[in-house]
Amino acid sequence: MSRFQGKVAVVTGGAQGIGKAVCQAFGREGASVAVADCDEEAGVETVEELKAEGIEAVFVPTDVGIPEHVEALFGRVGEALGGVDVIVNNAGIGVTKPLEELDIADFDRVVAVNMRSALLTAKFGLPHMKRSGGAIVNIVSTRAFMSEPDTESYSASKGGLLALTHSLAISLARYRIRVNAVSPGWIDTSNWKKKSARRPAVLSRIDHEQHPAGRVGVPEDVARVVLFLADPASEFITGANVIVDGGMTVKMIYQ
Repeated sequence: MSRFQGKVAVVTGGAQGIGKAVCQAFGREGASVAVADCDEEAGVETVEELKAEGIEAVFVPTDVGIPEHVEALFGRVGEALGGVDVIVNNAGIGVTKPLEELDIADFDRVVAVNMRSALLTAKFGLPHMKRSGGAIVNIVSTRAFMSEPDTESYSASKGGLLALTHSLAISLARYRIRVNAVSPGWIDTSNWKKKSARRPAVLSRIDHEQHPAGRVGVPEDVARVVLFLADPASEFITGANVIVDGGMTVKMIYQ
């Protein structure tokens, strides 16, 4: 029997990139999957691909930055799939602007989508999970620890999401719900876009060689770790963060 047979996984930002790989991974391990995304074209396409593999899946149009959308998401999942066992908070956006040009509304939007949404999914998913427990996995980023110029909103949202992870792990322990995080580094999602946006990867030898692991990451690298953390066999792991970056953040660089 597959690891997640009979379980239901909700994946935000599940229509493309890392989220799509996560949906596929759970489905191939027996789970029913709810693909929550604001891109209807990508969402419908992904669910069709999952169903073609024999995976039970539903697409729920969702803007995770809007509380009412997140609440409605779990109502729809309950009706369509009967419950919730795993939540993967993958939805994320970014704004890259010099500080003097950054609109505060843009900052707030990034924080709402990348961080606050994880609080909302926990809140509205809790009634569906508290009876039998389950797992929440937050997709953070190595940007919680390091930055490039003009990425304040993204870095702040990911740093906050990491703190929210350990806070929720403590608060939800009473319901036997584990909460962990995965922090990806450079993950090339070229082959995981919707068909209309899919392009060949453009990566150089140097791009790969700057990773101690010898290559740039792919969504499957992250999906495997998400499954490990969500697996009931990992019951002694909660409040943790796993960095999946091919070793980049521990490599010293001299110029």
